[in-house]
Amino acid sequence: MLFKNYDQLIMNGQTPQFEQKRKDALEMLTSAVEAVDPYLVIERVFHGKQLTIKSVTIDLSTFDHLYVVGFGKASIGMAQAVCDAVPVTKGVVVTNDAKATLTNRSVEVVVGGHPLPTEESVRAAEKILQLVQDCKEHDCVIVLISGGGSALFEKPRVPLKDLQFMTDLLLRSGAEINEINTIRKHLSEVKGGQLARSTNAKVISLVISDIVNDPISSIASGPTSPDPTTFRDAKGILTKYELWEKTPETILCVIDDGTHGRIPETLKGNNPVFKRVANFIVANNQLACDAAVKKAEELGYTGILLTTSMLGEAKEIGPYLIKKAMQSLSPEKTVFITGGETTVTVQGNGKGGRNQQLVLSCLEELAGTEMVIASFATDGFDGNSPSAGAIADRFSSARAKKQKLNPVVFLREHNSSEFFTQLEDHLLTGPTGTNVMDIQIFIK
Repeated sequence: MLFKNYDQLIMNGQTPQFEQKRKDALEMLTSAVEAVDPYLVIERVFHGKQLTIKSVTIDLSTFDHLYVVGFGKASIGMAQAVCDAVPVTKGVVVTNDAKATLTNRSVEVVVGGHPLPTEESVRAAEKILQLVQDCKEHDCVIVLISGGGSALFEKPRVPLKDLQFMTDLLLRSGAEINEINTIRKHLSEVKGGQLARSTNAKVISLVISDIVNDPISSIASGPTSPDPTTFRDAKGILTKYELWEKTPETILCVIDDGTHGRIPETLKGNNPVFKRVANFIVANNQLACDAAVKKAEELGYTGILLTTSMLGEAKEIGPYLIKKAMQSLSPEKTVFITGGETTVTVQGNGKGGRNQQLVLSCLEELAGTEMVIASFATDGFDGNSPSAGAIADRFSSARAKKQKLNPVVFLREHNSSEFFTQLEDHLLTGPTGTNVMDIQIFIK
């Protein structure tokens, strides 16, 4: 069972009709997560010692040694699948799950920090760098990349405490993940293609995408990918979000040195390093959303996937999607599904995240409708809260009023997690072991 509080979530529907809709929404989300299970998506691309993705086949038996390194929320499942498929000489994998283990004892597991990098994140990066630097020309390094890798795998150009401060500022600013990772890349010695430069071996990166439109150069800050962004872009982003004056001096110096050519840029597409690098997307939000649509149709609904590129401020996107669903001329028993990653410009010290903020912003629009909505972070954690998201229906406002919970106040204070926890409509899963952004379900 994916949802630890499944029975309570269903019971909160109040009537058989809404209980069934809630149950169906949770089944769709479960199918979505199962479709991007990291072990299964990696297992599917191995055929003996051959790696086959779409029309590309690589014979791994031609290499002297196979090594594996990985970083991200899905790294453990991905690494286990590689170890089960081919003989791995050695490896290092970084995760945010303190309970994670691998059966292959030649692959070391390190627990790093997320969403802020920690000393363990730096230690893990040093171990990975040492491993890949020791590899020879006829070896192959399989790099397993997934969401969360930017924080879990880091060798900063600036003091770690300054990078942590800067990362927290960016996460609270409303900046999109591509923008945040542009800055991360230019404050790091391993991102923006720099990991690939650290080895003479063949590099094969298998990537589970957690960013809209699957830009490999930005997923985990693109350690094995050419980087189209520059130090000047990084400076522009800090200026755009009015963070320049709040930025630590050490970071300002690095960006200034970079814009004036005193520090080399991240690696660009014309670098010869990339002639021995192959990057492949093996799972993404589209795969998860397609599975949710399929499950909706199995349950008797008309499933409509609106987009997998949802961006924007969560509190604005929620009401917009409700209205779009209500105005649709589609059949009555219809499920609208969206995917992507909204943002929250945080003002206050509340707990929550974009998914709970999105649902909280919809309560007024839901009143008097027959809709059930859910918004879900596929990694199991929404923002700085222990919940993965929230579910709501026409009864949510009345139940909140009875408990003297004012949605407007909680929305303003960005305290959506506290609201839905008290309402017992928070989606509780714990770490799912994967990460392909967020999914919204709108049952009409």
